[in-house]
Amino acid sequence: MERKQSDVAVTGLKYLDGVLPLLERLRDVGCARDRAGNRELRMPQYVGMVLLSFFNPTLATLRGLQQASQLERVQRKLGGRRLSLGALSEAGRVFDPAQLEGIIGELLAQLPGAPLDANLSELRQRLTAVDGTLLKALPQVTQACYATRRDQGWKLHTHFDVGKRIPTRMTLTNASDRGANRESAVLRAQLEPDHCYLLDRGYEEFALFNAISAVGSSYVARLRAARQFTPEDTRPLSRAAREAGVIEDAVGHLGSEKSRRAEPIDHRVRRIVVLVPWSPSRSGKPHTSSSKPASGLVELVLVTNLCDVPAEIIAVLYRYRWTIELFFRFFKQVLGCQHLLSQHPRGIQLQAYCALIACLLIGLIAGRNPSRRTFEMICLYFQGWATEAELLRHLEQLPKGAKIKQR
Repeated sequence: MERKQSDVAVTGLKYLDGVLPLLERLRDVGCARDRAGNRELRMPQYVGMVLLSFFNPTLATLRGLQQASQLERVQRKLGGRRLSLGALSEAGRVFDPAQLEGIIGELLAQLPGAPLDANLSELRQRLTAVDGTLLKALPQVTQACYATRRDQGWKLHTHFDVGKRIPTRMTLTNASDRGANRESAVLRAQLEPDHCYLLDRGYEEFALFNAISAVGSSYVARLRAARQFTPEDTRPLSRAAREAGVIEDAVGHLGSEKSRRAEPIDHRVRRIVVLVPWSPSRSGKPHTSSSKPASGLVELVLVTNLCDVPAEIIAVLYRYRWTIELFFRFFKQVLGCQHLLSQHPRGIQLQAYCALIACLLIGLIAGRNPSRRTFEMICLYFQGWATEAELLRHLEQLPKGAKIKQR
């Protein structure tokens, strides 16, 4: 049977079937000033167009979306008619991205959790890796060559649910690492109880550690090796801890008592040192600040307020922080979010939330953590190159739970 040209040109429309009914509740968002009732582009249609772009590599610009809006199938599926470039550009300033958070929560609740390390079964808190990634468009890259550090694009602060392998919160700020835009300041404003926050060295701040402990959560954070620590209780290492590379486990006081520059720690702090293999960067230097030892290992210094958890479990917990780095790679390289459809903060946040919804939809279809190969196979299926049997065979061959590799 011969397929229509519009069927060949547009893929991924079936992905939208599960989310379009949810988007309909947003039809009146951004229409407060439209007293004449002549607004043609509504939020459900705009979000649908952005979602469609994630499954069609050719739709990478507003002009590409405008051209796709002329296709009969797209108009029938998303509603509306041919869109103008002006309407698409304005949408990034008019529509409120926060309206998508409820839909993201509903989709997230449907996603099954991935199995974690069996040794983590007793940890009742929700594992949350936190980090940020830079988003830069071409005009911003050019401008950054002549601009100050206050104008370096945008940073997307992300909370990543390790169990479900999907982000649960994404906040956009200026890339300037000052004041309220600092990574630690953004996290401190978003803390929740019953979480175990997995943090890299950029979040090293005593006030943040105190705030996490105060809300009833815990943290496992990487620490600078030079940070002063006074041990009060040095603990013996079990065989399991030594096999995990742990060489030091102590509870004590973090920082200098005489320092007035930092807020003092108001709770017991545990310092764990782990030996991990290192691989040289392109410059030939190890990833940590320490020099290369003869054994080819480097010391990873971790600090936590989990004082009753075995040391080897703390080492495993920190390795799970790497899952957020894998997501950032998927977010930029697979979903194509290196190119921004809008320069307005609202428009960038909308694109980020749409990317998150796309990840959720892929995860719901695959039943597992989305990968590049799975994403490609699903797109090939909707393009007509892969059969349903071949797609199902690919999904059945996926591992039930991905192992976490050491960095």
